[in-house]
This record gives sequence, structure tokens and C-alpha cells, in this order.
Amino acid sequence: MTPRDLLLRPVALADLAALERIAAASEHGISSLPNDQAKLRARIERSIEAFSSQDDASGEETYLFVLEDLARAEVVGCSGIAASAGFHDRFYSYRNEFVVHASAALGVSNRLHTLHLCHDLSGYTLLTSFYIDPAYAHGPAPQLLSRARLLFILQFAERFNERIAAENPGLADGDGQSPFWDAVGRRFFDMDYPQAEAVTGGRNKAYIADLMPHSPIYVPLLPEAAQWAIGQLHPVGELPFSILQDEGFDADTYIDIFDGGPTVEANLGLLRSVRHARRLAVQGEAINAGPSVWHLAVSAGRADFRAVLCELPRAAHAVAPEDELALRLGQGLGGHILTTPLWPESAESVVRGRP
Repeated sequence: MTPRDLLLRPVALADLAALERIAAASEHGISSLPNDQAKLRARIERSIEAFSSQDDASGEETYLFVLEDLARAEVVGCSGIAASAGFHDRFYSYRNEFVVHASAALGVSNRLHTLHLCHDLSGYTLLTSFYIDPAYAHGPAPQLLSRARLLFILQFAERFNERIAAENPGLADGDGQSPFWDAVGRRFFDMDYPQAEAVTGGRNKAYIADLMPHSPIYVPLLPEAAQWAIGQLHPVGELPFSILQDEGFDADTYIDIFDGGPTVEANLGLLRSVRHARRLAVQGEAINAGPSVWHLAVSAGRADFRAVLCELPRAAHAVAPEDELALRLGQGLGGHILTTPLWPESAESVVRGRP
């Protein structure tokens, strides 16, 4: 596989078998893809409608992308976007806060960590469903899979919120048992963590949160294992989490109400890929100068959205319609391509072998 063999595109019904394989391979509580053929088909159909609809966006839309290795004609990953978190109801999280309890008479002052149930992130656009085949985890494929979504949101900003969030999986063992859920959620619901995730479908947790206590949880009162789990990542979440952190997402404020994993959030315009993005016109003559570095490039269409990796000069302003990049993205004369450097911090990244 070379970087040029990778293509990110909207999911199609023909990808159902690949998504079944991905859902079956995902850890407990990690994927928002249901391990159920009928539900997966419905998810694909909703995505197809979201990509193709000419109606004004309602916020209910969910978009699902698949990453294909063209050399093998095989889907090797997926990622998604929910246009509005908690569209049908509030989207709950725990917010980290600290309170100070002091007694002047005793000369004692304690700063205590507390968790406050909130729905601050309701209405945020949510990044979802990240999965990459382990054989492709070490290289540029995860960057394309995660970051192309940000350029899609940028191109169709009227369909999304400028505030972006993403839940990341918290600590759980091989059977899906979560120390945070066992200490908090399970106290109020007679079900295991995997059952709770399956019931909510990974997106709408409001009906469970509504039955949980809304008073602050004092973290020092929780079992030590649960305290340790707060804001900690499941190992399979480390790669997508690191990509989002590099983009500029903040991970200090919110955690998931089920497993205590970190929920990141950011303003779209402040993210690295968006700040470094530029449009290339597809015109009769290319305007390129300087050494080439690896870029992530996306097409202008929504229903026929495509994202690829390519080498471009940093100072490029246009590509010719017969150029390989224009052909790969299906952009003809008069069209445009949105690009962002794969490693904007250094023009020497290709030499270091990152792609």
C-alpha cells in the first residue's frame, strides 16, 4: 500500500459486509456502529440520504465515511459525523469542576474534584465511528480518516455547528466492564456497561442520564479504580485521540457519563487542518512552486465527496484538469480542491518517513 492508494468516500450499500466486519471487530463500548445487520443497513441509508439530500439541513443528519485501499479494493476503516449531538434530546456529559471547602476556625482548606452532570455539548457537531484496520494504523491512513471530516465540515459549514466534539473510549476490560460505570451508573441501573451502550446506541444517552442524580459527584468518595479511570483512555482510543489533540481539541473539561473517557471539544476555525487549509483552482495551467510535501486533499462535492493524500508544493495555487490529483478527485476545469498539509509543522516530514 502507498498513500496514493487510499481513498476516503461516503459509505454505500455495497459496504455493508465491510461494516459488519468492522462492528464485529470493535471492542465493547468503543464503536458507535451497531453489531447488527439491519441496524447497519439503516445507518448506511441515513448516511446516503444525508450526503445526497438537497433539503436544508435539520441537524438530524449523520454522515458515514469509509476508507478504501484501492490497490486491494478493500474497506480498511470508517469514520463519521453527527451533525448535532443530542438532536432528539439533550446530550449529556460530566463536567470536571473543583470546589473549595474551607474552615477558618480549623485553618483547613480543601480543593475537591467534582463531576457535574450537564448538557453543555448539546447541539455540537460530533465526530463518531472512528475505526482503522490495525495493519494501517502506523502511517498516514488514520490522518486521512480522521482529519478529512474537518475539511468536509468546513466546506459545508451551514450544515454543522462551529463547535465540534468527540467522545473517546474510557477504560474497560476485555469483557467490557468499566470501573467508572460500575461505581456510578450501575448504582442506578441494573445492567452492565456493554448493555447500557447497546441500549443507547452510542449517541442518545439522555433517558439514562435523566434518571441519574443531578447533584455533584465528589470524586474522592468514589472507589480508587473509578477515580483512576476518570479521563483515561482505552488503549484502542489512543490513536484517534492523539490526532484530535494534535488538531487542537481540548480534553480537560468533559468526560463520558458511562465510562469516564475524555470528551474533547474545540472551535472549528481554530483547528490545525482548518487554519492551514487553502483552495486550489482547477484551471488550464497549474501554478506550483517550491518543494513538494504531503497534503490531504478533498473534492468540492457533497454526494460525491472524495479525500486523498497527495504531494503538492506548499505554494501551489492551482492544478491543471489533467493533473493526477484533479483526476483522482473527479474535479474538472472550473472546479476547486481544498487542501491542508499533512504535517504542517515541518516541510521535512516526508524525509523523516512519516507517510
